[in-house]
Amino acid sequence: MINTTIGNDWDIVLKDMKQTEYFTNLIEAISKEYETNEIYPSQDNIFNALKLTSLANTKVVILGQDPYYNKDRAGNSHAMGLSFSSKSTSVPKSLQNIFKLLSIDLGIEQPKKTADLTKWGEQGVLLLNATLTVEAGKPNSHLKYKWETFTDEIIKKLVESKQPMVFLLWGSFAQKKEKLILGECSEQNIVEQDNLLIIKTPHPSPMSASKGFFDVMQFSMTNDFLKKHGLQEIDWQL
Repeated sequence: MINTTIGNDWDIVLKDMKQTEYFTNLIEAISKEYETNEIYPSQDNIFNALKLTSLANTKVVILGQDPYYNKDRAGNSHAMGLSFSSKSTSVPKSLQNIFKLLSIDLGIEQPKKTADLTKWGEQGVLLLNATLTVEAGKPNSHLKYKWETFTDEIIKKLVESKQPMVFLLWGSFAQKKEKLILGECSEQNIVEQDNLLIIKTPHPSPMSASKGFFDVMQFSMTNDFLKKHGLQEIDWQL
């Protein structure tokens, strides 16, 4: 059976959720998937985003849809339980575009030897996927298990904490989560409300990045917001 212990304040905050029949059934079903199919990420990395970034330390949230479902040319899985991050040195195309924006925005050159965003998570960037597992070669294959009931609860707890926080919502899927954050979906692409900053852009995938992803200097905007609220800025350099 999958170990659901996270090891920080998330265990307390999500205690009631983890005791529900829904969550018990979810973990049982996912555990069986690991027994019969090739599933990403590895079991010990399912909750990697939460383990790396406690609730108390969360300053920025980057929402993804589900883990990488493919392998690199060497046959290694990209997925590591962090949205957009890859344990491979072969950088996925969406992440290439994220690095491109970093270069445009902050002059940070794309790293040549890593696609691992662990350093961001350690600084308070919660790299959360809405669905935490996927079958190899089958994108969105685990939507049927309704991981979103669990990850939506995480978003609600983040908002309830009242901590200053930035939500980077890339693409239509992530932008639907705005309703969980504000109680409604705004027509504005940049919304600052009290202790929250929401930045909405097209997804960084090759199919949509050119439609406006590179036009918003969101990494510097994020740091400006954090500085204004007396928080340490994110060092985006890997």
